[in-house]
Amino acid sequence: MTPAAPGWTAVCAVDDIPPLGARRVARPQGMPVAVFRTADDRVFALLDRCPHKGGPLSQGIVHGDAVACPLHNWTIALVDGNARAPDEGCTPAFACRVHDGQVWLDAQELATKALDLPAPVAGPCRQQASCA
Repeated sequence: MTPAAPGWTAVCAVDDIPPLGARRVARPQGMPVAVFRTADDRVFALLDRCPHKGGPLSQGIVHGDAVACPLHNWTIALVDGNARAPDEGCTPAFACRVHDGQVWLDAQELATKALDLPAPVAGPCRQQASCA
């Protein structure tokens, strides 16, 4: 099966992702997916949510095969979404392929994976009833 076959969705060109950076992919339901590019042009996809406090991993710094969460500097492996010791936790990883310069994500995973995880709420809104 080639990535362009049914079941895969093109989300961007590899060149749309800065080296050592990320791009967010919105989904109809659920939180966005972050697509990362390493210095050696490998591409990975994780839910754009740190397992610690829900920080936006797409805004973190990519180093090697990991990303540092911008909120509390947790290191999350790009391969599987696992936090590196001494931290513990995991963010969902998404199947990702590159074909002819395009980044492809598994369409079924985009539609169904991690829809039940609550979106993070920042700041004092956590305790205010008026913030929905």
